[in-house]
Amino acid sequence: MARRDIGTDDPRVRVRPGRGSRPRTKQRPSHADAVLGMVTRIDRGHYRIHLDDPGLTEDSSGDITAMKARELGRGKVVVGDRVAVVGDTSGRTGTLARMVRIEERATLLRRSAEDGDAAGTERAIVANARQLVIVTAVADPEPRPRMIDRYLVAAYDAGMEPLIVLTKTDLADAAPLTDLYGPLGVRCLATRLHLHTSDNGADPTETGGPQEQAADDGVEAVRRVLSDTVSVLVGHSGVGKSTLINAIVPGADRATGHVNEVTGRGRHTSTSLQALALPGGGWVIDTPGVRSFGVSHVGSADVLRGFPDLDSVAEDCPRGCTHEDGVVDCALDEWVSDPAAPEGRRARVESFRRLLAPSLEAEDPTKP
Repeated sequence: MARRDIGTDDPRVRVRPGRGSRPRTKQRPSHADAVLGMVTRIDRGHYRIHLDDPGLTEDSSGDITAMKARELGRGKVVVGDRVAVVGDTSGRTGTLARMVRIEERATLLRRSAEDGDAAGTERAIVANARQLVIVTAVADPEPRPRMIDRYLVAAYDAGMEPLIVLTKTDLADAAPLTDLYGPLGVRCLATRLHLHTSDNGADPTETGGPQEQAADDGVEAVRRVLSDTVSVLVGHSGVGKSTLINAIVPGADRATGHVNEVTGRGRHTSTSLQALALPGGGWVIDTPGVRSFGVSHVGSADVLRGFPDLDSVAEDCPRGCTHEDGVVDCALDEWVSDPAAPEGRRARVESFRRLLAPSLEAEDPTKP
């Protein structure tokens, strides 16, 4: 049976001269009228953005909501990103602007798979923060120096300045931690903030909070260090990040919780990242409490930067030394075995090697 010849006269053939054969252009609009702002919160594909020029919004708050333009592709946008937006920037309820560009990042805090977890789960957390504020309780829950070490490695890798804020210092002495990290060039600030429950089972209140704040609780010193810059607060659950934010940001009203008396662990109260404006200028970004923080994305050579006390010792290692446990002539082993060595040296080397192992494995997966 002969095939039917369908020509241009057939009514089923639609011919539109000049259309259909032209290749799709790769040129994108310049968006010369775009305005800049910072991403302060992300909620199910909606991006809350604070504009550099608050006067563009109807209520002069500078806060708008935007959707990501298709032309941005699948690129990850995180809190702290500087972005360009077009469209409706009035900020009125129900309006959406369009995010068309992500500006170059000055810093990027990342987190990767924890030791022993599947590789390839690295993700960006916060962009353009200048300070990584490591919030650690001196008691209830007990401090975890190895977690602090992880944060320091991540901070130096991201190009951020670390700051340790110690909470609940009225419950225990802060000296063991300040004596450990102060000589390493890491600034440490102590506060007395913590949650307590009344004897009659009433709701918890914040010591040093809006209703009760002592002059020497250390909050003012923290507020001064955070002003006029962008800082991100990190720490495991129950250390008091949300309580600290409530004390330094009026009206923040971040949810706070308690430490489980049986497990000694805190409950996750902050469930999402949010950037909050400080009264005197600057931003503080609250993050959900975590119980682990992987740094396997950090190169093995850069892990050592998080341990300044070991970095100088490692200069005496032979060329090409990986600093792993059992490596011949590693100067770290000699440093630890010194009979006159102060207490705590071994713990420092063990913490370093624990973080080093997944980085070495990521660089050479075939290595046993």
